[in-house]
Amino acid sequence: MRRLASTREAYGKTLVALGKENPDIVVLDADLSQSTMTRLFAREFPQRFFNCGIAEQNMMSISAGLAASGKIVFASSFAVFATARCFDQLRLSIAQPCLNVKVVASHSGITVGEDGFSHHAIEDLALACSLPSFTVIAPADAIETTQVIRVAAATPGPFYIRLSRPKTPLIYSDGYQFVLGKAVTMRPGSDATIIACGIMVAQALEAAKSLSHQGIDCRVLNMPTLKPLDEEAIIQAAAETGAIVTAEEHLLQGGLGSRVAQVVAQHYPVPMSFIAIRDVYAKSGSPEELLQRHGLTTADIEREVKSTLLKKR
Repeated sequence: MRRLASTREAYGKTLVALGKENPDIVVLDADLSQSTMTRLFAREFPQRFFNCGIAEQNMMSISAGLAASGKIVFASSFAVFATARCFDQLRLSIAQPCLNVKVVASHSGITVGEDGFSHHAIEDLALACSLPSFTVIAPADAIETTQVIRVAAATPGPFYIRLSRPKTPLIYSDGYQFVLGKAVTMRPGSDATIIACGIMVAQALEAAKSLSHQGIDCRVLNMPTLKPLDEEAIIQAAAETGAIVTAEEHLLQGGLGSRVAQVVAQHYPVPMSFIAIRDVYAKSGSPEELLQRHGLTTADIEREVKSTLLKKR
């Protein structure tokens, strides 16, 4: 049985550890600290925690002011509020002056589930990647999340870090070391490459394992950093496997698939296919029901790999 862990809980615990190490770290939340797990930091360091209430735009402006004063700022809310509701503040107050604010957003994608489409953040990666000076990361599991938060705290400049609501499979061991801007080869392969981020990395690994029993040797790349993108790994995958399938819990437009396709088209064109949400908002349902309805399952990845292989030269 696969071990499961929560990326948002890993975030909360890592914040507490960082808070003990660095008194310049401050944390802001928009009345959702019970859900984003920033409550753990608030309990340990009440003087360095600020509950901004249901006022996410104001939270981002306060974060900018604190960062301009020399603080390392972590600002958290649900992904749909942290990006769509606050885009003007992210752009004007944080991105343009390139301030040291780490926006860490939980409850991303459609695995928010029964909360419905008002709470499904499916445009957030596209919005965050459009902002000059922002680094954008979607960790694949709780172990990688811990590493990502530490790297973000030690790296100047604005970050957007995307976390999930449910517990998700652990794909790494405790010795893993995240490297900013680098893809991770989770499985070698020569017939095709699956490039995934976030919760879809575990699905990609399952799909590759199943395909191997069918005689298809599939490489799997975890692409945690969407911006800056590991172009070298993408070009190498295109050259060595000749076919690429991307997988993400996000709209097709503007996310991982779009960014990988730009690199492939510019440097080494090969057949591609995309596992993503297709220009539609999801309805309310369990995470499993929604992933199946929108084609984000292991079986869907397998099908797209086979279809893309037929297009290889």
